[in-house]
Amino acid sequence: MERTLAIIKPDAVQRQLVGVLISEIEKNDFHIAAIKTQRLSATQAARFYDQHRAKPFYDSLVAYMSSGQLFALILEKPCAIKAWRQLMGPTNPEKAEPGSLRRLFAIDVQQNSVHGADSPQTVEREINFFFGEGE
Repeated sequence: MERTLAIIKPDAVQRQLVGVLISEIEKNDFHIAAIKTQRLSATQAARFYDQHRAKPFYDSLVAYMSSGQLFALILEKPCAIKAWRQLMGPTNPEKAEPGSLRRLFAIDVQQNSVHGADSPQTVEREINFFFGEGE
């Protein structure tokens, strides 16, 4: 069983899509091992997305991710990282497959409703960020 970290982003929370997204997660046979809601401070969002610091979208990403409540989830399933990324679709919703979460629910490239870790190393870092060591 593999774990991944998923985030339901502020735009989806604001549009009251949390229940729909959790239903999609469960419908796709993910086990939700942990879930929490939180509003990141700008400092926390900056630390979470530090790998993007030099990119032109960094400041707007930090502002967006600290703009409202989000939900962080630990998902479990065989090949969870790949399966979650496939269910989400690419960052740009215009390039996402029909039926993918970003194609269905994203507003744009930044407000794309969900986030997913992209590697086992990132999964551990992101789970530790939201849930602490040993979760």
